[in-house]
Amino acid sequence: MVDHGGVVRRHELTYQEWELLAPLIPRAATGRPRVSDRQVINGMVYKIRTGISWRDLPERYDPWQTVYARFRRYALDGVFTRALQQIRAPADAAGDIDWLVQIDSTIVRAHQHVAATGQKGGPTARTNRTITPSADPEAD
Repeated sequence: MVDHGGVVRRHELTYQEWELLAPLIPRAATGRPRVSDRQVINGMVYKIRTGISWRDLPERYDPWQTVYARFRRYALDGVFTRALQQIRAPADAAGDIDWLVQIDSTIVRAHQHVAATGQKGGPTARTNRTITPSADPEAD
């Protein structure tokens, strides 16, 4: 990884985060020397945190193809899932994780077929149902 004067850049792992994650990253057994694991992982984190496309990844993380290839390999091999489980287990056992989840309905979007049709008359404009009145209550 490029030394930035001891400063961790925004959208990159801190030194404490890297110390937790480093032992969980698979090592290459054979082949040519790899790019620094931390540099590539920081590229993955940068991409995920910023939402940019792979091709727009800054060059300081190495070629985007390298970062993407390793991201894909780790995802398919379950590396991220195992790492999350191993990092989360001690905190969960110590009671440091609050599993209460709250969903605010203002951020939950309805499926497109549930929403209005967008035509005049609203969602009832395109109904194929025939409405039959029930028995006449006045007839009793």
